[in-house]
Amino acid sequence: MADPSPLRSYRAACPGCGAPVEFRSAQSTHAVCAYCQSTVVRNGEVLSRLGKMAELFDDHSPLQLQASGSVTLQDRLRRFTLVGRLQYRAPTGTWTEWNALFDDGTTGWLGEDNGAYVFSLPAALQREAPSADRFRVGATTAFGGKPFSVALNDQVTLIAAEGELPRLPELGRPFTMVELRSADGEVLSFDYGSQPPGVSRGRAVLLESLQLSGLRDEFIKQERGREFACPHCGAPVTVTLANSKSITCRSCHSLIDLASGTGAELRHAVQDEPVQPLIALGSVGSLQGVDWQVVGFQHRLGHDPQEEDAEHFGWDEYLLYHPKRGFSFLVDSEEGWSMVKPTTGAPVLSGSAKSASYLGTTYALQYSYEAETTYVAGEFYWPVSRGQKTFNRDFGKGRGLLSMEQTPTEITWSVGSKVESDLVAKAFKLEGRKADLARADAGPTSASGVGCGTVVVMFIVILLFLVLLRACMYCDPQRENCSRSGSSWRSSGGSFGGFSSGGSHK
Repeated sequence: MADPSPLRSYRAACPGCGAPVEFRSAQSTHAVCAYCQSTVVRNGEVLSRLGKMAELFDDHSPLQLQASGSVTLQDRLRRFTLVGRLQYRAPTGTWTEWNALFDDGTTGWLGEDNGAYVFSLPAALQREAPSADRFRVGATTAFGGKPFSVALNDQVTLIAAEGELPRLPELGRPFTMVELRSADGEVLSFDYGSQPPGVSRGRAVLLESLQLSGLRDEFIKQERGREFACPHCGAPVTVTLANSKSITCRSCHSLIDLASGTGAELRHAVQDEPVQPLIALGSVGSLQGVDWQVVGFQHRLGHDPQEEDAEHFGWDEYLLYHPKRGFSFLVDSEEGWSMVKPTTGAPVLSGSAKSASYLGTTYALQYSYEAETTYVAGEFYWPVSRGQKTFNRDFGKGRGLLSMEQTPTEITWSVGSKVESDLVAKAFKLEGRKADLARADAGPTSASGVGCGTVVVMFIVILLFLVLLRACMYCDPQRENCSRSGSSWRSSGGSFGGFSSGGSHK
């Protein structure tokens, strides 16, 4: 691949240690010395030292500086090289922004968040960017005549950086990040770490589509794990995913918070009455043509807040991981199994919220409820905890599923479809436990030996039961008080169904 920087590069000695610091992009004003982590700023051909940058945490990313590839943006194939990196932390987790230098000397950003990637370019607005408090999560707005939904409004901090950068927020200083998403998958980001705020527009990309060369050797060979002692029982706990923010101890089932890293004080919460997942953690199964590994499990409860006597319903979520596809969720509810993945785009809710449209398909509202996490096992890329609550809406059309999960600072949408229980059993080599995995997708007349005659007999029995029930409920007003107050027919209260994104993605 040709050198992507036709402009003259500039190299000078680091003011901190004397090692060479190179600027390949004319737009780069800051750099972090690879030898002493000094933060240097360029003023013409003079470098000044601003201080020392915190060391990068090992995120086990397949990317590294000087990796190069190509991407199609705005109907144009563009070659790039990664020349800088910023690592951010938010309450929902950490992510990385890679500074990509294109072959024409301009730059863009490749956002990397737990196996999901968004390629963005700097954008100019036709009007001044609104203040951050004007963006309410869940609200809709428009830029350039295009509608967007506010998906994120939260405080983030820069925790580390390396390479050359066109900007550098103050290390450790919180600032607001706002993210808007359109129905067709476009992401519009507002970075309030500078004035005026930085604005970028981008779209999701697959790692395979970037045709990258120069990836990390560790990624090509294998992922490395790290180990520490459980803060509750002292048993060894091994973390296999670099960006894990929560993990459970296999010995005492304590839920351990890793948000500050294993080198910091580890907070934990004891979990009583452990739930045994049907699919063991660590299992690998092939679904939808991808070999997924089960890395996390959580049990959740839901209820309708509009009904005082609403029954609670439960379901399980398995967090699946693939090095190049990121994360997906395999959901086990009474209505059956489903496979869902967080979307990049924001589906459009109808005015009554009775339906939602995404990529040309309209889904009807099936459930609206509050959800709470009651048990956790394995590793998670967000700081999951028992008692976490969200507001959810589930939509469906045929076998297609669309789910919305909302917290005060973020909305996450997931899209997917139902999966036959037989396929789940086959994928994870659990054919001997098909009965345990069978759900509503195996109806009373399928694969159970029930013939048409039995169905007819069952129908007659039900009909006779309803006739008798009506007779028993008949009220003679001349002999009885026939007021119906205090009694009513009610459904299961939504005790079937429920599925969720399980967490949040940038």
